[in-house]
Amino acid sequence: MNNSTRSNGPNKISTFVQAAIYLVIMLSVVAIGVAVGAFYENPASIEIPLYLLAIGLISIGLAVYILFQSRKRIATLKTENLPILTTIECPKCSIKTTREFQRGDYVYKKLDKCSKCEDSQIITAIYREVKEKEKPSTV
Repeated sequence: MNNSTRSNGPNKISTFVQAAIYLVIMLSVVAIGVAVGAFYENPASIEIPLYLLAIGLISIGLAVYILFQSRKRIATLKTENLPILTTIECPKCSIKTTREFQRGDYVYKKLDKCSKCEDSQIITAIYREVKEKEKPSTV
């Protein structure tokens, strides 16, 4: 499996958070239903149904807002996988080459013979390629 097919962690909202948001939405709908039922039961007392209606509507609004914001944030957090590189050096003639990381590579691992001096090459560094962020140009 190469680096481009690996995922960088979870790509969706956790199941627990999603369940909590849906539970809040369901309880808000129940609060709105109780408010409507309380109003029809005793139209003279409007205070309690009004409070329940406000609680239900505010809760639904907040839950939906949190749901959409968390989905939007996950979309912005996705990052591309940068390649992992291996630096190979010849200790005798100081020839340095870089190649893509291969499974089994580790620092100070002895490799094939150098093409120039026939001495064994070693891996001197393994690192992830870093792309510099583009700075906004100032005019």
